[in-house]
Amino acid sequence: MARQSLARVRRTADGAVVCERCEIPESALGRTRGLLGRDGLEAGGGMLIDRAPSVHMFFMRFPIDVVFLDRDRKVVRVVERLRPWRVAGARRAAAALELPAGAAAAAGVEVGEILILEDIVENA
Repeated sequence: MARQSLARVRRTADGAVVCERCEIPESALGRTRGLLGRDGLEAGGGMLIDRAPSVHMFFMRFPIDVVFLDRDRKVVRVVERLRPWRVAGARRAAAALELPAGAAAAAGVEVGEILILEDIVENA
């Protein structure tokens, strides 16, 4: 498995958790692979792909929400329920936060707000 770190993602406005267990791939291969080969994302799960102004859903098996962030982790676009075989992107985006379909709306994520990442350290 490619190296990755884990983080909790929160809204700065009220501290609400957007993603309880967000995977962050640390290699180019991990970022390229993303969620490919999976059957879904568990509730509270997600993946933050840095250096991703766009995402593609080729060969994916399930829809996701995509929250595009700029370099300051400010939300520049939210794409809800992006289906397999589709592409989405955002001007000024530097990263893409991929969440289970419906999770962005459930967490109240809106364009203009800033998200923060808190490192999660797992016991080996």
